[in-house]
Amino acid sequence: MADAAQPKPGTNHPFAQEAKSFTPEDEATLRESLKRCSPSTFEAAVQFRKTGNPEHLPAVVIGVIERFVEPDLRVKLKDADDDLRLIEDLGIDSLTMMEIVILVEEVLEMSINNEELRNLRTVGDVKMFIDCKVRGLPLPQPTKFLPIEHIATVMPIQPPFLFLNEGSVSSSGANAKYKITGQEFFLQGHFKDNPVMPASIMLEALGQLAVLYLLEGLTPEPGKVVNSSQIFFTGCEGVRAHRVCRPGDILTLSIKPKRTKMPLATFEGSIRVGQEKAAIVEEITLTFGFSDAPVQPVENNGVNGVGHEKTKSAGEPSRVSADS
Repeated sequence: MADAAQPKPGTNHPFAQEAKSFTPEDEATLRESLKRCSPSTFEAAVQFRKTGNPEHLPAVVIGVIERFVEPDLRVKLKDADDDLRLIEDLGIDSLTMMEIVILVEEVLEMSINNEELRNLRTVGDVKMFIDCKVRGLPLPQPTKFLPIEHIATVMPIQPPFLFLNEGSVSSSGANAKYKITGQEFFLQGHFKDNPVMPASIMLEALGQLAVLYLLEGLTPEPGKVVNSSQIFFTGCEGVRAHRVCRPGDILTLSIKPKRTKMPLATFEGSIRVGQEKAAIVEEITLTFGFSDAPVQPVENNGVNGVGHEKTKSAGEPSRVSADS
């Protein structure tokens, strides 16, 4: 905790939000607000209000979300999976989301604009959003959820050698899932009468997720895009396998960028099965290149084609693609 209290370079205090006085009356009010939350949630909220330390925020956010989730779904939050979707996985509708926001505002003494909530789709999104608000940092780009149809469209790797069933990409990394069906071609010989997912294939899956991050999460210089035909594996370090993975297992893959400077991108990655660690890689490095972004056709009286660009009235928003 001593390290957490060190000031950031260029600042005069440890955290973006200064700790305020916290009276017994404040504690009583906070206890009343969180009376339906766990004791650990209340304690984390007390510590945040006393110290202003953002390290206590995840416990507060998870505790508040848990308060509004149906009892049979709360076990999912115990896994601390930031990729959990608020609607699909936790059953949180827009009205419940507003209740969560109101309680977070009350507990953390902050204000949240309704418009800022539009892109919050996962538990990780909410945690990152609250952390950035408290620290006074720019809000991150929303998580993009990518079904297999989209992944297969953008990835240079294709079935039967594509080991991503679904994915999500944010500014901080990428996550994906892959279910071992038992029908994979390599399991016919690995091993005889004892099908086991090769560790080399699990490493390949992490590499594919890193490729997906470069294509969907990296922001190139203006006028450029990452060229999918110029992404290649160059090396890895610190690979360790911790668990045998068999047909029926669902692999949860995660990568985070460590260094990205064209032509090299280095990531750290991990694979879990439930809460069990299956494999980790300290560094996986890819080489990549840029190409010119496709020229978008201009509009001519509502028809795409060559011609004069339609005059845009003041205040009219620019058009964006459905995938942006």
